[in-house]
Amino acid sequence: MHRKAYLLLLLTTLLWGGNAVAGKLAVGHVSPMTLVFFRWAMAVLILLPISGRALLEDWPIVRRHLFLLLILGACGFSLFNVIFYAALNYTTAINVSIEQASMPILIIVANFLFFRLKIGWLQGFGVLLTIVGVILTASHGDPTQLLKLNLNFGDAIMLVAVVLYSGYSVGLRLKPTLQWQSLMLALSIAALLVSVPFFIWEVASGTAIFPDGPGWAITLYTALGASVISQVTYIRGIELIGANRAGLFINLVPIFGTLLSILILGEDFHLYHAIALALVFGGIWLAEHGSRRRTVQQGA
Repeated sequence: MHRKAYLLLLLTTLLWGGNAVAGKLAVGHVSPMTLVFFRWAMAVLILLPISGRALLEDWPIVRRHLFLLLILGACGFSLFNVIFYAALNYTTAINVSIEQASMPILIIVANFLFFRLKIGWLQGFGVLLTIVGVILTASHGDPTQLLKLNLNFGDAIMLVAVVLYSGYSVGLRLKPTLQWQSLMLALSIAALLVSVPFFIWEVASGTAIFPDGPGWAITLYTALGASVISQVTYIRGIELIGANRAGLFINLVPIFGTLLSILILGEDFHLYHAIALALVFGGIWLAEHGSRRRTVQQGA
C-alpha cells in the first residue's frame, strides 16, 4: 500500500512540477485566467465520457454533499490556481516557492486541531528537511537571499492560496464515499463554475489572450496532466496514507519544476539542485520511517 501511494504521489508532484514549466511557456500564448477557464472546461470534457454514468449513479450522494464538493472543487482545483497566477504578478517565484513549502505544516496543524492527529519528532524533522530543500532551490543555492525578500500584496494573497489548498487536502477526509469518476467530475465542474467570473473579468478588462497553437497544447497538458491525472493520484494517495504524509510530497513540486525547466527550457543545473533533491527525498524518507514506526508502536 505504501509503495503504491509513494508512486502515485511522485507522479502527482511530477505533473504539478510540469505545470510550473507550462506556466512559463504560456506567457504570450494564453493569459492566466483564460488558461484556468479552458483548463477546467477541457478537464470536464475529458471526464464526461469517462465519468458521466458514474455521476448519474452517485447523484443522490452527490446532491446530499453538493456544498462540500463545491467548496473542495473551488479551493483545491480553481481558486488556488487563480490566486497563484495573480500572486506572480506582484511577487517573485522565490517567495511563492517558499510560501508553498508551508503547506505540509498547515496540513499537519489543521489535522491536529480538527481531528487530533499527531506526528512524531522524526516526522517533524523530515518536514523541516524538505523545507530546507525548497529554500535551497528557491534561493538558487544562496539562503542569504532570503534576507533581501520583500513581502507585498502578492505574498499576502499567495498565503491565502496556500491556506485554501491545505484546507482542501485536509477536507478530503470529509468527502463522501463515491466512485472516483463521480468525485473527479463533480469537483471539476465546481472548478469550472468558479473560474467563469475570473475569465469574464479578464475578457472585460481587455487583458485576455485566447490560446494560439502552443497555447492550446499547454492548456491540454494542464487539463489532462496537471488537473485530471494528478488530482486523481493525489486524492488516492491521501486515501492510502493520509493528508499529513501525502502533503509532505508537495515540497517536491518546486524541485521537479526546476529539474523539468533544466530539461525542457535549457536552464543550468547546479550542485545545489542535487543537494536540494537529496534533502527533500531524505526528509520524506525520514518522515515516512517515523510514521511507520509510530504506527507499529501504537499497534503494539
